[in-house]
Amino acid sequence: MENVNKVIVICGGSSSEREISLQSGQGVFKALCELGYETTLKDFNDLKDLYELKNFDFVFIALHGHEGEGGQLQRKLDDLKIVYSGSKSKACKDSWNKKLTKEILKDNKINTPIWLEVFFDMTLAKNGLQTSSYERFRPFNYLFLKPEEDGSSTDIFKISNDEELIDAYKRCSNPNRNFLFEEYIEGREFTVTIINKECFPPIEIVTKNEFYDYDAKYISDDTLHIEANLTEKELDNIRSISLDAFEALECNVWARIDLLQDKEGNFFIIEINTVPGMTSHSNVPKSGSLLGLTYNEIVKKIIDASL
Repeated sequence: MENVNKVIVICGGSSSEREISLQSGQGVFKALCELGYETTLKDFNDLKDLYELKNFDFVFIALHGHEGEGGQLQRKLDDLKIVYSGSKSKACKDSWNKKLTKEILKDNKINTPIWLEVFFDMTLAKNGLQTSSYERFRPFNYLFLKPEEDGSSTDIFKISNDEELIDAYKRCSNPNRNFLFEEYIEGREFTVTIINKECFPPIEIVTKNEFYDYDAKYISDDTLHIEANLTEKELDNIRSISLDAFEALECNVWARIDLLQDKEGNFFIIEINTVPGMTSHSNVPKSGSLLGLTYNEIVKKIIDASL
């Protein structure tokens, strides 16, 4: 492609991740300006017609949630022959839907926690956890319940009994849609950034909360994001499974892979994020900094990998 000069950053939108997306967009916009690009920042809510984007050489997608990660935007940009950051439509669609992600991982013999797809309504909540549907998890102390399609740890619950299941329904901000019950794996949580098929140093997430929920991710000052202290063998394993997941989902350019490690040292893929957060506190710039990369250099790497 010819040299990129005019770049537009798309962020915001209407999803539950709007505020984080606005922060990501602002960070990327500032970096691009400092890198010398002629840059425009645009809230997706204010974009009347995608055809407007043909006025730019490149679209940097900092739009989180279904609008930026669900695959439709990428498909439409491809139809308009507009160059953009990140993975193509299919990879976005498959990774946005946690059930599809898990099916692809399983087909490729990549570890992921056991799951059960359900429609999360009051009937399911009242029926409790004693039905035969949950046999695949037994014995269990806890299960996770999470939306099949959503981000930012929204509406994720850790459940151990029937009362907690009913309480989860009452507290859920957006029930009556498809959710996944997921096996609870006790251990450590990690995230791996991949840019241009290169694994950045893994980050371990340490939270005082019961799990890495919305509060732990965005509000609490007690959550730690630290360079993972792993043996060489463990580092090889986490890089290998992360790259395997990246390729199995047909991702390209960049992504963030979220994982758990059980007490025996086995790694499990939780999810794959094709438009990771790029706030000043996000794991992608944090991981890059461990390689000596500045925020701006990471943004440049994402653009270069997209072309």
